[in-house]
Amino acid sequence: MFTEKYNKKYTSDEVKSFIGKPLFEEKSVYSEDPSYPKISIIIPSFNQAQFLEKTILSVLNQNYPNLELIIIDGGSTDGSVEIIKKYERYLNYWISEKDNGQAAAITKGCKMSKGDLIAWQNSDDLYLPNALFGVAQIFKKNSKVDLIFGNNYLIDSDDNIIKKQRYIPFSLEHLLYCGWNLSSQATFWNRNIMNKVGYLKNLHVLFDFDWFIRLGKASKNIEFKADFWGCYRIHEESKFSLVSKKSRWPLFVNILKKHGVEIKEDIAWDKQFRVKKLKIKLRWFFHHLMQGEVDYVLKALLRRRSFLSKYDIRLGNEKIETLSHSKHNNTL
Repeated sequence: MFTEKYNKKYTSDEVKSFIGKPLFEEKSVYSEDPSYPKISIIIPSFNQAQFLEKTILSVLNQNYPNLELIIIDGGSTDGSVEIIKKYERYLNYWISEKDNGQAAAITKGCKMSKGDLIAWQNSDDLYLPNALFGVAQIFKKNSKVDLIFGNNYLIDSDDNIIKKQRYIPFSLEHLLYCGWNLSSQATFWNRNIMNKVGYLKNLHVLFDFDWFIRLGKASKNIEFKADFWGCYRIHEESKFSLVSKKSRWPLFVNILKKHGVEIKEDIAWDKQFRVKKLKIKLRWFFHHLMQGEVDYVLKALLRRRSFLSKYDIRLGNEKIETLSHSKHNNTL
């Protein structure tokens, strides 16, 4: 069992070491210790064989003693099924068949899950050591918590850390006007809130954005822990890189409008929206300053332009930071 301090920060070498080989004990994986909440992890998978084993190991290497691991594969032809079979004795369920995309795969897994807490981890993303123990610790103190989330890293195709993503306590307003203030790579929700909200909408991209807005609206009890629990991978085959920015923007606007946000198609001329966004950004800025994270704020400001430029996340002169974290590619 890993015993690092929960709020430990990680290096690229530590990330690689954690997911480089099996480190788990079979007795922990097979255990159903009722003193820990059952956590269900769904992995939607499609032709991500080069990353899939690392994702699976990032779950199993948690050595969490009340785990349910479900893999829903969309009919991969790249060796993913062989990797799944390698670990199938540690899985509660897996299937490989043609499906209707990533959101449908996650929903299928959610419907069959039995956990007190549920999450999905994309087949190219990772959990970090002790993530599940950190979540369980919060749930043990407050079993009525609706939503739990932590920080994550952006990593590249070789598991190198690109940058930190440090969040602040959840604000629905922030999510609506400024974009991501939590990430599926480090977010868990209570089964009870899922029963209230329903399942994910079957959108090709931004289904996760819509899902977290719906969760945020319904949740009364949200816990944020400023620990690093997950890694979100940027690579050439991810939807982040493949889906056209022009096709993504109208979907983003449509979701916001459905959730009651007044926004113009051309945000460059939407003064009201931009002023609202600026006020929320200032709240983010001062929160991190009050936490003594001056270096993080300065680095975020310096890196923002170069990072967005590198991945060409633009719409005219307006830089769009509210993007899908979706990378299940069987509907591309």
